[in-house]
Amino acid sequence: MIELMMVRLPEIVIVIYALSILLYFIDFLEHNRKANRLAFLLLSIVWILQTIFLCLYMLRTGRFPVLTLFEGLYFYSWILITLSLMIHRILKVDFTVFFTNLLGFTIMAIHVFAPIQRPAMAEQLISELLFIHITMAILSYGAFTLSFVFSILYLLQYKLLKGKRWIQRLWRLSDLANLEKISYVLNLIGVPMLLLSLILGLQWAFMKLSFFQWYDPKIIGSFFVLLIYSLVLYLHRKKEVFGKTLALWNVAAFLIVLINFIFISRLSNFHIWYE
Repeated sequence: MIELMMVRLPEIVIVIYALSILLYFIDFLEHNRKANRLAFLLLSIVWILQTIFLCLYMLRTGRFPVLTLFEGLYFYSWILITLSLMIHRILKVDFTVFFTNLLGFTIMAIHVFAPIQRPAMAEQLISELLFIHITMAILSYGAFTLSFVFSILYLLQYKLLKGKRWIQRLWRLSDLANLEKISYVLNLIGVPMLLLSLILGLQWAFMKLSFFQWYDPKIIGSFFVLLIYSLVLYLHRKKEVFGKTLALWNVAAFLIVLINFIFISRLSNFHIWYE
C-alpha cells in the first residue's frame, strides 16, 4: 500500500502543481485575485502532499532523504515550494512565487520521472510522462484553435460593422470586445500549458532517447510557437496590439501552429516515431 502511494502521490502532485502554475500565470498577466487565491490553495495542497511523501520516504528508509541525486531533487523542490508559500504570505510578492514554482515544477518533473533503481516502475513512469506531455501539448493546441476561431469571428464581425451590413447574422455574433477577450483568455491558458508540456517533453527525450538533438526541427518549431504566442500576450498587455491587429496576429500565430504540427513534425528525428 505504501509502495503504491509513493508511486502515485508524486504523479498527482505534478497535475495539481501544473494547475497551480497555470492559475499563477493568469494572475501574472491579468492581476486576477481569484486565480491567485486558487493557485495558492493548490500550491498548499502540493506542499501537503509533498510533505506526506517526504515523511513516508523517511519512514521507509529510516533517514533524511538527501544522500542521492534522486532524493536531493525532491527535497530541493520541497524547499522551493516552502519558500514560495512563505514569500506569498509574508512578503506578498506574487510574481516571485510564479517564477520560483516554474523552476520547482521542472525539478519536480525530473524527480518524478527519473529512472531510479526500479527499472520496471521507471519504464512505466516514462511512458506516463510521454502521455502527460502529449496530452498537455494537444490541450494547448486546442486552446489556440479556439482562440483562432474567435479571432476569425472578430474579423467577420468587424467587417460587417465596418461595411454597415446590418444582416441577421450580425446579431448572432458576440460583440467585438467579448470576442477579443475570449480569444485572449484562451491564449492565456494555452501558453503555460504548452510551456509545461515542453518541459516534460524534454525530460522524456533525455531519458528515453540515446541520441538527442536540441536542434531537432520539432523542438525548434514548438519553442517558436511558444515564443510567438508569448509575444502576442506581451504586446496585448502593453496595449500595443489589440482589436483587429490582435485578431490578425492570432490568425498568423495559428498558421504557425498548423505548420509546426503537420509539416515540421515530419522532419523530426523522433516525434514521427513516438508521437
